[in-house]
Amino acid sequence: SRFKCFAAEPGFFTRLGRLIQEKAKSDAEKIFSGFSKTRDNLAVVDELLLYWNLSDTDRVLDELEEALLVADFGPRITVKILESLREDIYAGKLKSGSEIKDALKRNVLDVLTSKGLKTELQLGFRKPGVIMIVGVNGGGKTTSLGKLANRLKQEGTKVLLAAGDTFRAAASDQLEVWAKRTGCEIIVAEKENAKASSVLSQAVKRGREQGFDVVLCDTSGRLHTNYSLMEELIACKKAIGKVVSGAPNEILQVLDGTTGLNMLPQAREFNDVVGVTGLILTKLDGSARGGCVVSVVDELGIPVKFVGVGEGVEDLQPFDPQAFVNAIFP
Repeated sequence: SRFKCFAAEPGFFTRLGRLIQEKAKSDAEKIFSGFSKTRDNLAVVDELLLYWNLSDTDRVLDELEEALLVADFGPRITVKILESLREDIYAGKLKSGSEIKDALKRNVLDVLTSKGLKTELQLGFRKPGVIMIVGVNGGGKTTSLGKLANRLKQEGTKVLLAAGDTFRAAASDQLEVWAKRTGCEIIVAEKENAKASSVLSQAVKRGREQGFDVVLCDTSGRLHTNYSLMEELIACKKAIGKVVSGAPNEILQVLDGTTGLNMLPQAREFNDVVGVTGLILTKLDGSARGGCVVSVVDELGIPVKFVGVGEGVEDLQPFDPQAFVNAIFP
């Protein structure tokens, strides 16, 4: 078949990325409802700005600072945003509470879209596109992979799952359930104690030879402080790259949104080890700390690609920065 040399028809992955992003825009209400707890946390912003006047600026900005910190925006980005607002207010550029709120929203959006960060999946120009999913135990890694497989399948993509979590016996079983649920094929280890790198290598080989569009690779959950397991991730990445040059195209780290800013150290460590290309933030519907989305992008310069805003299979949403800003500052 024409996929044997894994050349994708022109624009296949570009078109796929666009389809996913268009779906995200139509699902903006899911993002809106998913961030309700963070929005409630930030409702004080409207109250503060409703009766704002120039002589009251310092007090209002102090209280605004507190509101942003409580929502886990983090000190660095909070100071940056407030200094920008303060400067524009005293320069006479912002003359009303509504103008200040609009400027606040613009500032947050700028953080999320600056540095040319791409929120769409970047899967290159050759098939199969390979996505490796990494993260600590308990963050929702395998579930996120299953939901991502479901979304890709809905867009007509031929997806192969690779059960690279060879440490946890239940992980392969869990992924097989997702394979059945989504109608995807799956590669699992043929023997006990198989190396994760060889399972992923075998899966990517099959993906290339049998014309799959995307191979989704699960990996073992690991603490970012466990260096031998982190080394194994490097081996997985190298093994995939030997089969398909330039792969994996995406290394997506799954982070538990309920941990707020505590996710930063593990995100840094994984990025240093394997070069994370995008983030999946889960469980944000159960958290009032949605500001961590802004902090993690600002601190690490890594785009958020998907957010988990519910338990349902459809509740892993492509991240739309504008929809997010509108959801937390309506």
